[in-house]
Amino acid sequence: MSAGKEALLYEHLDGGRVRCNLCAHRCLIVEGAKGVCLVRENRGGTLYTLVYGIPLSQAVDPVEKKPLFHFYPGSTAFSIATVGCNFRCSFCQNATISQMPRDQGKIVGHQAMPEEVVRTAVRYGSRSIAYTYSEPTIFFEYSYEIARLAHEAGIASVYVTNGYMTPEMLELFRGARNGHEPWLHAANVDLKAFRDETYRKVCGARLQPVLDSLKKMKELGIWVEVTTLVVPGMNDSEGELCQIAQFIGEDLGPETPWHVSRFHPDYKMRDRGPTPTTTLREAYELGRAAGLHYVYVGNLPGARLEDTYCPACGERVIGRWGFQVTDYHIQDGACFNCGAAIDGVGM
Repeated sequence: MSAGKEALLYEHLDGGRVRCNLCAHRCLIVEGAKGVCLVRENRGGTLYTLVYGIPLSQAVDPVEKKPLFHFYPGSTAFSIATVGCNFRCSFCQNATISQMPRDQGKIVGHQAMPEEVVRTAVRYGSRSIAYTYSEPTIFFEYSYEIARLAHEAGIASVYVTNGYMTPEMLELFRGARNGHEPWLHAANVDLKAFRDETYRKVCGARLQPVLDSLKKMKELGIWVEVTTLVVPGMNDSEGELCQIAQFIGEDLGPETPWHVSRFHPDYKMRDRGPTPTTTLREAYELGRAAGLHYVYVGNLPGARLEDTYCPACGERVIGRWGFQVTDYHIQDGACFNCGAAIDGVGM
């Protein structure tokens, strides 16, 4: 286990207690205890992060795998994760990493300081560094320092996140609190359901902070894409899918891509089968009917529901097969056919 590094975004309270202000749990942590994430510990009235500089997983991925379809499409993202999460989703698709501190009581990884991570990303020619696989908010200090160095090297930073961070964290990352240039450029946020009951029961969290984070990201100019893992019997009703689509269109803007992704049984939710294809197609149509310009279906290879179409003329402007871009008909951010703008960054 790491000896730890003093955390950011916390306050000292009486009796040696601290309040962590990194995520929306805002844990009140007594001496010798850890927060909900189990990777932030109060030692003698000082809050330490236990995962700084010890990633468990690193890989070079297509940025489409995040999934980010409108952020330098066709580029690669050097992806990195430490163990831990501030959620405990029973359907977690990556529990071996995210739930290790909770299920095994372990914090493991290999040492890689921020400078080394950035050098590796440069060596592989990655356009961005993605903080992903587990919940990046819980290793904020690590990602924050990497992102600073990456920015200096001309590399963007993206979060693949449950969206449960505080406004203070986002403002610090974007430079709104200390005047530096933005270091966080894009995020794919899991909007897991649209019922607070589901968040409480299945994730150990609440819905509203996620909605607030999504709106805050848009306000700060972070490029946002939303993913909903459609779980049979949990969030797959027409009414709930409509609510999600309407929220994206009305509160985030119709230019915000929505990825509806196929569930497969995993972790502690093995009592149901994969999402039916008909449900995913219905979600796709509901998103389009709600006025969203870009709706995608993930984990359903061969369905051709991951292509990008011009919202003005309807022509296909990006063809995809899985995570690979197969054809590209955008020039200077505009549809090659009609000249309408295609929303995104680096299009």
